Amino acid sequence: MTNGSTLRLSEPRAAGMGRHDARHLLERTGFEAPLGALEACAVLSRPEAVDRILAGVRRDASTPLPASASRWTPPDRIRDMDPEARKAFVRELREHALELKGWWLNEMVVTGSPLTERMTLFWHGHFTSSLQKVRSPMLMARQNALLREHALGNFAQLLHAVSKDPAMLVYLDTAWSRKGRPNENFAREVMELFTLGVGHYGEQDVREAARAYTGWSIDPATGAYKWRAFAHDDGAKTVLGRRGDFDGDQVLDILLAQPACAELIAARLWSAFVSPAPQDGAERDQLGRVTRGLRDSGYEIRPALRALLLTEAFWAPRNRGALVKSPAELVVGTLRQFEVRYSDPLPFVFVLRNLGQDILSPPNVKGWPGGDAWINSQTLLARRQFLARLFRVDESAMMPAAMHERAQARMAQMKPGAQRMLRALLSIQFSARAWLAQFGGAGAAREIDLVLLPLPAASAPPADAQGMDRVRSLVADATYQLK
Repeated sequence: MTNGSTLRLSEPRAAGMGRHDARHLLERTGFEAPLGALEACAVLSRPEAVDRILAGVRRDASTPLPASASRWTPPDRIRDMDPEARKAFVRELREHALELKGWWLNEMVVTGSPLTERMTLFWHGHFTSSLQKVRSPMLMARQNALLREHALGNFAQLLHAVSKDPAMLVYLDTAWSRKGRPNENFAREVMELFTLGVGHYGEQDVREAARAYTGWSIDPATGAYKWRAFAHDDGAKTVLGRRGDFDGDQVLDILLAQPACAELIAARLWSAFVSPAPQDGAERDQLGRVTRGLRDSGYEIRPALRALLLTEAFWAPRNRGALVKSPAELVVGTLRQFEVRYSDPLPFVFVLRNLGQDILSPPNVKGWPGGDAWINSQTLLARRQFLARLFRVDESAMMPAAMHERAQARMAQMKPGAQRMLRALLSIQFSARAWLAQFGGAGAAREIDLVLLPLPAASAPPADAQGMDRVRSLVADATYQLK
């Protein structure tokens, strides 16, 4: 890619897909396209590269959870706390929530399988739960592990598992639903958001399904799922035209049998990996084939995603740069691409919150709206400020000793939380010299453009811009916000 040039998308296939295709695939299935991975991927064919990425996915995290994520405080113990003890508990809860968010953000940065974390984040936005209501880092950590375990497994199994997940039972009030007083929150959201979509069910279906989910609860002593037979409504119910004394699992199977379910999941995968929506009849046909494959396989996610990544639409020039990076993709991708080092991810947790994606705390049951909604005048300015500050880190690494001493003196006067934040900020390191060393010769500018942008810059850098001057210009360009 050169200044003002067009993307070369017809490179010879004999030696592999080429670097532009490789970059597109790596960024769409991960967070960034570093030069080394890009060159290794470029020599593969498209199917070979897709298969290699899918073969590398994990079912568990690569880093251990913080110790606080295993702590459970029974509700009755919280109720018995005096006011001061309860305030202390709430403060501790906030700290543990930040630790868990920082842990997941760091997992995204260091994982060897970025697709695993991309899919875990995808399902977190689909099967939404929030720390604000669940109020238990342990339950949210377990749900996060559940989403990762099934991230590229079977959607039907994931649906059944997450529906009984304690964090979900608390978030959508199923844990307190009982015969004679069924709560309809989960019954409504599982149809509208998780499986069918608006227009594929009626209010009577919601009311009847809610009766089937009664009895699903949690053990207050441990926070684990618990079946309470006495609370279950075992009477006959009619859901989507079928009648029987259904339990909750049977109703989920009824939902999975509806054609609208596979259509909804395939469409959401399309919007996450290809484009906001199919743009013409040919793309709708391609999405239809992916949908049928998903349904016919019994909801196997991995082959459906493989089929999606090998559609003509995925590789089409018009769909390059067609998606807006989420705050997590922007921040994590930048940290990974530039090999930024830090001792504590806390500052980046607050960056994500400032940019509109407070991980583990979506705004509502619908999750984040995503797409173009990520960008407005406020968030675009905040994105650029984050990037500008990050690339000043290399200069601040040469901070005079006197300035370090003043920072340390300030830290001693701060509260523990502020001390941690300042310490974390001082630990951030980025070596421009080391990063630029991978690029060399007359093609350096072209190589830097290639790894950083999916399309030519909207405002081309000055012709003589080299090194970090060029990097700063490119990451400040609107195209850097796209993938």
